[in-house]
Amino acid sequence: MNENTPPPGPAPSDPPAPDPGTPGDPGTSTAPGASAAPEPDRDHPPDPAPDTATAPGRDPDSEGAPVGRRTVLTVLGLGAAGVAAAPWLQRGLEAVLGSVADKDPTKLTGLLPNGGGFRYYSVAASVPRRTAADYRLTVGGLVERPAEFTLAALRRLPQTRLVRDVQCVTGWRVPDTPFEGVRLSELLDVVGVRPEARAVRFTCFDGVYSESLTLDQARRSDVVVCLRMQDEPLSHAHGGPVRLYVAPMYFYKSAKWLSGISLTRDVRPGYWEERGYDIDAWVGRSNGRDDAPTA
Repeated sequence: MNENTPPPGPAPSDPPAPDPGTPGDPGTSTAPGASAAPEPDRDHPPDPAPDTATAPGRDPDSEGAPVGRRTVLTVLGLGAAGVAAAPWLQRGLEAVLGSVADKDPTKLTGLLPNGGGFRYYSVAASVPRRTAADYRLTVGGLVERPAEFTLAALRRLPQTRLVRDVQCVTGWRVPDTPFEGVRLSELLDVVGVRPEARAVRFTCFDGVYSESLTLDQARRSDVVVCLRMQDEPLSHAHGGPVRLYVAPMYFYKSAKWLSGISLTRDVRPGYWEERGYDIDAWVGRSNGRDDAPTA
């Protein structure tokens, strides 16, 4: 599913719904139904508590149930096992949620975060899978040398690694996420941009999604044709084998399942821009939001 596109709902200018994962203020009031503590009997005050420092045979350090050495070692062992298994468990959870969400017509699975904090959204009923053997990225339009790149060809180009926060326009944020791939500017230099080109359009092999950037935005050093994410090959659920990553903009600009790049004379609104979202989606400066910048 497509975690970089928000599910249908309020327009981006509306205040975002509160994150259900954010803990609330516990407050200090008495819980409903709880009775207040009884007033002390002023005529018959309670007996004084024993002085633990002087009470015979009482050790103040012995309060509470004793914890044995075996218990401590068991807890430490379980903690270490949990740390070691965490990446494997997270990848498994991502795979399960991604597979289920890819076949979920209700899109309700998009409301469930996985262990890494991402949500799985897609605007298509299902998305075909592409492997290293059958993946192709076409680059054309207003270019000097139209080209088609296999996954292996993209891997042979110079690779750039970025670590940035990911911010969705619906409110959730995943900090310090590594992305790695080919700078879009370097890919454009390979094909040669014609002088009349002013924008770049992106299409995806889900058959539905699209995005656009101005040529100046596309040439930023933090805009990447991404092949790896979180130091792993890009999974299908995260838009693999190749996706776009636009670090300073809301995540809907980072189109998943990227299959086509076309140079155009003008910016063409993408899928969500046609439905009211801002074309220039700078984090914290668009869509009525004031999130902290991601780049």
